[in-house]
Amino acid sequence: MRVVVLASGSEGNSTFIETENTKILIDLGRNAKYIKEKLLEIQIAPEEIDYILISHTHKDHTSALKTFINRYKSTVLLSQKMFYELDDIKEYENIIIYEEDIYIKDIKINTIKSSHDAPDARNFIINNKGESIVYVTDTGYINRKYFEILKDKEIYLFESNHDIEMLLNGPYPKWLKTRVVGSYGHLSNKDSAFYLSKLIGPHTKKVVLMHLSHINNTKEKALEMIEETFKEYDVDFKEVTCANRSEITKVIT
Repeated sequence: MRVVVLASGSEGNSTFIETENTKILIDLGRNAKYIKEKLLEIQIAPEEIDYILISHTHKDHTSALKTFINRYKSTVLLSQKMFYELDDIKEYENIIIYEEDIYIKDIKINTIKSSHDAPDARNFIINNKGESIVYVTDTGYINRKYFEILKDKEIYLFESNHDIEMLLNGPYPKWLKTRVVGSYGHLSNKDSAFYLSKLIGPHTKKVVLMHLSHINNTKEKALEMIEETFKEYDVDFKEVTCANRSEITKVIT
């Protein structure tokens, strides 16, 4: 598999995943022009996208969806609750409703319920030829019942949204701070580092920290927390990077 994060953050989120037979975008934030430009940077024409997998309906994950599918006719994968939330695509023909696991071409996708303030929100494990990509963002916590299925995967795309002290001492109003740190909000650097220390294993090749707040976090703080937590739990793993708001990551294979 080939993975590239095209955008990650409150301004918009989208991730490209490619297998031998399938090209997928997880979410479509930002705008269609931005997505097209970033795909062309990795020599992918937008017309080549087979599927768009929606994690939830917040605008930073769906703002480009209507324009993109009207132009390029990709098939949209989303749950029934998400479908009812997206009025713009009610008449679109290329839609597959998922509720549990998804099988498309050479890919199996395990869907995992996330804890976020949306009518339905999912995280994913993308499986192809014995290798797996974990996609975990926009969740206040990870239910322990999912730990076993999430362990020892090759690639983790994992939310590390905020530094707790920066958030609590920052400019957000009280209600928004409460939302972000709550059980239906976002994973902090500390949360992310702890979960990853318990999940990564001998088969893990790469971790990409996602959805970093540009107001309440820095790459340095996110990576510092990973380093401290891994040391505390005796985890010897160095291949950790951060996704950017407006630049693609290096291609991960």
